[in-house]
Formats: sequence, structure tokens, C-alpha cells
Amino acid sequence: MGQYTNIAAYRFARLTHLKELRARLLGLCTGWKLKGTILLSTEGINLFIAGSRENVDLLLAELRSQPGLESLQPKLSESDHLPFTRMLVRIKKEIIAFGVEGIDPASRPSPKVSAATLKAWLDEGRDITLLDTRNDYEVKLGTFRNALPVDIQHFRDFPEAVRKLPDSLKEKPIVMFCTGGIRCEKAGPFMEREGFRNIFQLDGGILKYFEECGGDHYEGECFVFDQRVGVDPTLQETASAQCFQCLSPLTPMEQRDPRFVAGQSCPHCYRSEEQQAAVALERHRSKLNAIRSPLPGSVPYDNYRPISVPRTCEGFTAREFLRNVLPHISESEWSQLAEQGLFYGPEKQPTSLDRRVKAGERYYRKLPALVEPDVDARITVLHEDVALIVVSKPAPLPMHPGGRFNRNTLEYFLHEAYRPEKPRPAHRLDANTTGVVVLTRSRHFASRLQPQFAEGTVEKRYLARVVGAPPSDRFVCDAPITSGPSDLGARTTTDPTEGLASLTEFRVLLRADDGTSIVEARPKTGRTNQIRIHLQHLGWPICGDPTYLSRGERGDQQTLNVSDTPMCLHAWQVTLSHPITARRETYQSPPPDWVPVGLIN
Repeated sequence: MGQYTNIAAYRFARLTHLKELRARLLGLCTGWKLKGTILLSTEGINLFIAGSRENVDLLLAELRSQPGLESLQPKLSESDHLPFTRMLVRIKKEIIAFGVEGIDPASRPSPKVSAATLKAWLDEGRDITLLDTRNDYEVKLGTFRNALPVDIQHFRDFPEAVRKLPDSLKEKPIVMFCTGGIRCEKAGPFMEREGFRNIFQLDGGILKYFEECGGDHYEGECFVFDQRVGVDPTLQETASAQCFQCLSPLTPMEQRDPRFVAGQSCPHCYRSEEQQAAVALERHRSKLNAIRSPLPGSVPYDNYRPISVPRTCEGFTAREFLRNVLPHISESEWSQLAEQGLFYGPEKQPTSLDRRVKAGERYYRKLPALVEPDVDARITVLHEDVALIVVSKPAPLPMHPGGRFNRNTLEYFLHEAYRPEKPRPAHRLDANTTGVVVLTRSRHFASRLQPQFAEGTVEKRYLARVVGAPPSDRFVCDAPITSGPSDLGARTTTDPTEGLASLTEFRVLLRADDGTSIVEARPKTGRTNQIRIHLQHLGWPICGDPTYLSRGERGDQQTLNVSDTPMCLHAWQVTLSHPITARRETYQSPPPDWVPVGLIN
């Protein structure tokens, strides 16, 4: 005999005062040093408990004193160790999760057949269908000979599985079974509702059958939901284990497989590094697709735009601090915002402009019920590994929060898809430019990749459709570019003594009949809007550019609308030294629709 008695029991009955009953049972079980789980619901009780036989009997007596539980009958087995580590008493909507309304086993149960009767039927070869209502991983450990599994991963999948059964079974005798009988209590009435006319359920399930009839007509073990994992027909614990990840029961031979790592993997769920990477990539792609609808910024929300206090403003009033750091916003506008309760202090509560600020504090401008402009969120993950994420950015789509955009940005989408990671862009594309963006997955890898961009060792190749036809197949532009922005954040070419040195190499790929040309651009420096500015400077502005127009004119729009004609600038390739392997790698985004098929190999 084992040192501990294990009981499994359930009863469908009308139970009331569940909170009081929960507190009483938890106190008693703790005092009796019992371990396991008791589930309480208005529909009944379900329990798995282990402890000394004396204390288990005390619990059964207490439960049978409750109205409706007088005839509670457990399945018993013995073990040399406690198969549970703690004592839980929980209140649930259902004592066995099924999710189908109107199934009431307490008042309308299906007919039951005893273990002895089922054995007799099987001995005589009676024409019946044995239906295993358990999950696939339970069936794997053992089941009745010639039983029909319903092929489910969770009992909530049972209704759909029943609807796939052949209609020919609706007239045949069906004996359904599960571990202890509780699932059949709900499965039986449901099948009758679906038109199955000759349904029986094995009273007490497999465990009761083992207790009364042993292993006749049964092959293997019975899966149990505790640390024993499996019991044999004598109700003794077997050597089977269970995979922590996929829940699959494991035979002793499977436990010796090198792919079995306790708590991590088994032969059924083991994935190589390449397979794991492929699964992760697909998961992130799916998350990005899900984020698109609705766009995060299209749902009204309150945006708190932060304003940090620099050292130079230590001790200033909020009014003076704002005047210094945001001189383009008038004092009257700040006063109006404060009066409306839209100027917030570090504690994110409305505050006064006369408040004294401290260096390092953050104040906020509240933008209530903000709705951002729509963007193109069809982001494609081209590659990912432990160090890098490479995506193809659509347009219009800003990379970072700013101006009218906060949530409808590449950064926000990627942070949501890769949460809790926060991928860091290693370089930038403007909102209207499509193509390759490389991001790092940690500060460590950012510190190893960022110097390559700063030192100019990263090779970048762009495609652009321009207005006009450059006469030379190859040409360069080294016009200096201003360091600071003007209207709409735009830069311009300037005198060599004032601007930043800039160099772009160009190659004409196609001169089209419509008066436009497709060129390849290779920027050798990394100035903001460099390619756009250089092409405008040379007299061949990019088609669809809303800012750098023909004849050197400046447009009045910074970020295009989704419905606007796209700007024809595409970051085609990025070549860099991988921060782990140091190998030169090229990442490429497929050419957009405005590039003729076959032009780029």
C-alpha cells in the first residue's frame, strides 16, 4: 500500500454560498495537510486530492454533508509521494470547461453504463462504438482497443469535432469514456442534442474501469492530471513523464531521447534553431498584420507629449522653462492650455505655469482624443536573427513619433509586435520613402552596428524615378547640405563653407518614354534627405516628392497622405558587417511597382 491516498471525484449538483464553502474547505484541507485542487461552481464540484487516508476520509465526510453531494463517490488510488505541491480551492463558472450553454447534467444526464457491463459487452463482441472524448495527448498514453478518438487538443473543441462525425453513427450505440467520467457528463447530453440517439457514458470513466475490471480490452496506461502522469490498470504510478512545453506524455524510451530536456522540450515539440527562428518570424509577421486593423492611431486616445527640463532651466517657473525650450509656441497658447487643464506636471496631473521646475523633470502637453492620419502599415519582415531585424517599410509611414504621428509609426508597430523587446533603428528613412530598414534587438548590438553607419562602411543603394532625363549614364553630386532644418523640416544645398560635406553617386538605369528616368543612387554620406536634395539640385527632382519640387521650388507638405501619388524613392539594398559574425551581408527589399519588371536583377 502507498503512503498517500489519491481521490478524484465530481458531482453535478446545485451549489450555493460558494464563497463561504470555499473558505471552509480551504481551511479544513490546509489543517488536514491535504494537497490538490477543488473546483466549485453553481453546477457542482470537481476535485483531485491527496493525503493520508484518515484525512481524505474526513474531507469526504465534510463534502457529503453538503446538500446535493450526499452520494459523492471518489475513485481511489495509492502513491508513495504526494502528486500535488499545494492546496487550491477555486470558484469557476464550470467545473469542466465546455463553453456550451444549456447543457445541464444535473437534471438531464445521459444513460450510464457500469464498468462491469461495458466489459461484458466487449467480451461478447457487441456492436458498439467506443468514443474517446479526451485530448490527443491523453489518448497517446493509452485507450480502449479499437476506440474512436475525437482528435481534439482541448475539451472546448469537442462540439466542433462531434459535428464532423459521420451521420451513420447517429443510430449506432455509442459508449463514450474519459478519465473519470466528468467530461462525458457534458459530452453525452450535447451529442443527444446533435441528433445521436443511442448514447451511453462509462460510469466513473477509465479509472473506475481499472478499479473494477483491470486492463481487459484496454491498451496502455491512463493519463492523470497530477505529477504521476500515468497509472496502469492496477492504478499504480507508471514511469511515464510529461513534457512541460507541449504536455505530451513521454514513455521511458522517449525520456532517453536527446531531444528531451526536462522543462524545455521533448521529441514531439523539439525544434532546431532554424525551425525556432522560422516560427518566431512567422509569429512576428502575424502580429504586424493584426496591428494594422484598426490602425493604432485611428482610435481616439489621449496623447501626453513630454517636454524635458534641461539643466539650464533649473529653478525656472514652468512659464519661463517653456519659453526657453519651445520659443515657437506663444506664452498665450501655453496659458490657454493650462487654463483648460491640458498642461501636466511630472505626476501627470494638471499643473500651473507658475510652478518651479527641476532639471530632469518631465512635463506634458495633453492632446485629448487624438486621431492620427492614416498610414500604410504593410510592413514586411525580411529577416530576423538574435541581433538584427530587417524590414521593408511601406510609405507613407513615419519611423518615429513626431508632429501628427505618435502611434501610427514604424517604431510603435515593431514595439507592439516584438514586445517586450524594443527594436532600435540603426538608420532612418523619411516617411515617404519605402524600402530596407535595419534594426537592432538590443543596445549591445546597436553599439556594434551603429559605428558602421557613422564611419560610412555601410553600403546603401536606392532606386528613384526622377523628372527628366540625365544626359550622362553616371554622375555625382557633392553639393553641401545645411545642418539645420527650415520649413517642414526640409534642408537645402548651401555654400561649401557653411554646409555639411555630402556626396551621392548616381547611375541611370532607364530613360522612359514619358519623360521620366529611373536612377540608382548610392549615398556616400548620410545627410537628412540627401538623395532628394541632390536630385532637386541637379534639376531632376523625384517624382511625387511633396517637398523638393521642380525648378528648386519648395512644397507645402511634409508627409504624404495614403491616397496621394507615392514618392518614387526606394531603399533597395543595405550591405553591412553582421554584428555577430562580422560577415558582409546584403539585405534587399523587392523593387516597387513603379520599377519595370526585369529592370533590376
